[in-house]
Amino acid sequence: MPVTSTDAYVSDFSEFIQASPSSYHAAEAVARRLESAGFERLDERDAWPTGPGRRVVVRDGAVIAWVQPPAASATAPFRILGAHTDSPGFKLKPTTTTEAAGFSQASVEVYGGPLLNSWLDRELELAGRIVTIGGDEHLVRTGAMLRIPQLAVHLDREANKALTLDRQRHVQPIWAAGEGGDVLELLAADAGIDAADIAGFDVLTAPTTAPERFGRDDAFFASGRLDNLTSVFAGLVGIEAAADAAWERAGHVSVLAAFDHEELGSASRSGAAGPFLEDVLGRISSALGASDDERRQAIAGSWIVSADAGHAVHPNYPEKHDPATRPLFGEGVLLKLNANQRYASDAVGSAMWEAVCRRAGTATQPFVSNNTVPCGSTIGPISATRLGIRTVDVGVPLLSMHSARELAHVDDLVGLGRAVAEFLAGE
Repeated sequence: MPVTSTDAYVSDFSEFIQASPSSYHAAEAVARRLESAGFERLDERDAWPTGPGRRVVVRDGAVIAWVQPPAASATAPFRILGAHTDSPGFKLKPTTTTEAAGFSQASVEVYGGPLLNSWLDRELELAGRIVTIGGDEHLVRTGAMLRIPQLAVHLDREANKALTLDRQRHVQPIWAAGEGGDVLELLAADAGIDAADIAGFDVLTAPTTAPERFGRDDAFFASGRLDNLTSVFAGLVGIEAAADAAWERAGHVSVLAAFDHEELGSASRSGAAGPFLEDVLGRISSALGASDDERRQAIAGSWIVSADAGHAVHPNYPEKHDPATRPLFGEGVLLKLNANQRYASDAVGSAMWEAVCRRAGTATQPFVSNNTVPCGSTIGPISATRLGIRTVDVGVPLLSMHSARELAHVDDLVGLGRAVAEFLAGE
């Protein structure tokens, strides 16, 4: 979809979020939408076509899509939008169900770095993939089924002073009163199989409350998984634009690379530290007939925009942010900078991104951390190190990052969509 209307973009994004309760669902949602737009889904085990085309491939919870136009030569550079599909939460353990005090509980471990208190007293679902004894994979989701109940203030008079949650004892969600059976039975029912046929599973929790716009002029947008479906969706919109606008004239290959496991450090076969993107770029270069020298020329002329959520200044905790660089809601997409290369942006990347935003007609604003507050990182430095491609880190400013329900400004969401579309499709 062209990024012309804020209302249309945000509505479409809301539907995408609701279709993506896990990284596996997000990757599949991207692939299915692109297939409906004329992209060809490929299997890594097959030989790939060599001529021009629009293609997409899924590896576990990651997805890569690209547009190889007729004008692309053996030295054609890549324009890559990098993002990640996973979000913090809780993952189902091998012994899936326990019982305590007359309740059946799902047995979970913490995935990534969620704000634990934000997950209390919310309706949750289980979502992910199951694999049968025969090797068949099924995407599954239960709908609202679980809840992590908070201890009443009458039983903890100090809760409003300092709430402390034990990561083992205090975050196991209830899902039935009395004996509920095995959680796997819920997942098997959704897949239409017998629970005894389940040989393995990668299943996480997700809040079920729908995204919502609110505030003056409906400027606020609240949802789970904004980190980092904001960037995955912008990349999806951008690769669609590249498939349309840039097809006949582009001399570059446009790529959307949405990885899994960023919240864990990206070290997996489907994470940014793994070989997925390198494998795909290598096969595209081979399809273009590139020699090793020509492939290196293409890499030298390429760009990665690493898009991940960042922090807006929090009005109740302004001291946590840099005193001079103050990114604000509704003031533009973040250009993320860090002297210690926790982000990959440098002067050349900053200039490139500023030019992209000018052409797209969208605002951008710098982000740096307070020197006393440790800085997070992204797939940007990881991908730049692995591939040697020039990289710049950007993203939508959020409040409540890693909460079960994060907050963004709709103008910033749309701004990222427009900028990414310009980066992937423009000259």
